[in-house]
Amino acid sequence: MAPQESSPRPALRYPRSFLGLLVTGFLLVALPLAGALLYSAWSTQRLAEQSGNAVYNAAQAARGSRALVNRIASVERLAQQVAVLPDPGLLQDYERLHEGFQQLTAELARLPIDAQQLAALDRTVAREQVLYELLAAAPQAPPDIATVRSRVGELAQSAQEVLAISSRVADQEVEQLRSSAEIMQQRLLNLVLIAIAVALVAALALTRAIARPISELDAAIRQLGSADFSQAIHVTGPLDLRDLGERLDWLRQRLTDLEAQKNRFLRHLSHELKTPLASLREGAELLNDQVAGPLSPAQRAVVGIMRDNSVKLQRLIEDLLDIQRAVHAAASLEVSVVQLDALVREVADAHHLAALAKGQKVELELTPAVVEADAVKLRSIVDNLLGNAIKFTPAGGTITVRAYEADGRATIDVIDSGPGVPVVEREAVFESFFRGRANASGRVAGSGLGLAIAREYVEAHGGRIALVAEGPGGHFRVTLPKRPALLTMAEAA
Repeated sequence: MAPQESSPRPALRYPRSFLGLLVTGFLLVALPLAGALLYSAWSTQRLAEQSGNAVYNAAQAARGSRALVNRIASVERLAQQVAVLPDPGLLQDYERLHEGFQQLTAELARLPIDAQQLAALDRTVAREQVLYELLAAAPQAPPDIATVRSRVGELAQSAQEVLAISSRVADQEVEQLRSSAEIMQQRLLNLVLIAIAVALVAALALTRAIARPISELDAAIRQLGSADFSQAIHVTGPLDLRDLGERLDWLRQRLTDLEAQKNRFLRHLSHELKTPLASLREGAELLNDQVAGPLSPAQRAVVGIMRDNSVKLQRLIEDLLDIQRAVHAAASLEVSVVQLDALVREVADAHHLAALAKGQKVELELTPAVVEADAVKLRSIVDNLLGNAIKFTPAGGTITVRAYEADGRATIDVIDSGPGVPVVEREAVFESFFRGRANASGRVAGSGLGLAIAREYVEAHGGRIALVAEGPGGHFRVTLPKRPALLTMAEAA
């Protein structure tokens, strides 16, 4: 059958390599977080600079205001001395004090103070200038001591006002800084949340972009593992993953060719062997029927050997085809919900006549158990185990079949009262065409494929079949997961 080509999905723009895709994804996820971090650092630095400048200016203004108050105290003392005794030396001292006062106020005026503080400072300067002019005329017109005291009081009041305003300005600066810090904190918190949200969205998008080619590879591998070679394999993504997808598709084509060659070989082999074998059997039957003339006892024995071995050879050819079909069928499961106890009971009913013919008793110990499995293959497992037990159990024996759930797994036990499996054969009992040594009652007829096929089907479900070395008879145990391993892997992908 020609492969059915499926049209590939629209390709995304991927980097050339898977490593490049991972690096690109890391950068895209880290970019908003790095941007938020850089903005936070810049904002913090800016706030720190503003805080430093505000603290410095407030400290300078407070220091200048206190110096102004101290200078006015000196002005007050010297002004009263000049008013009482207008000595030229005192006037010179007051003039130097006046110049220092003007220099100090000029320095204060250059500071970034507010309008209210600047107005108070201007009033202080003006009142000091009025006092200076009043005292400067003291040699010609001595000032009234009450007027000087009044002017000095107004000047001191202005200086105290400047100092009080400076304190309020400092408090306002602190409050403003606190408010700015809270605003900045809220802004940074919002930015971090937005950056995290953007990073998560980018991570989810990139996860899908990264997981898409990986899931396609996983689906392709599982497709090949289930012996489904009909669908072409297309893998999107970086160049190296696309190349890997092309190699898998090449492998699919090679497996398709090999499967076709194997089937042709088996068909040709079956045909080429059955045709001469049929002639050989027909000739042996004719000789056995003495169509060509009477046979001596020795000749009849030789003809019997030929006929028996031709039958065995034909059975071996059919068994070879059967095991190939079983292995191929085990690679694919048609899973459904199976009531295990009901299925075991149906299989036991089908073997009732065979057990009754040998006088055997089949005991069922079943508890409700549900598994997700291929019902046809599960029935084949139980059928092979129960048929094998009936075959090897002597007449009048007992066969016990149990089905139950334990530790999240389903278990089937088939126990017989037969001779059991010798220790030397326990490793080989599940191999194809192994039929064991002859027991006391002779070799039991069979192809040696029942347990081999059962193992293939059990392992296809992700379970385990084992020979339990307990008791005198044979005891085979099948343990199955509640869900097949392939189904669990598919859902995880």
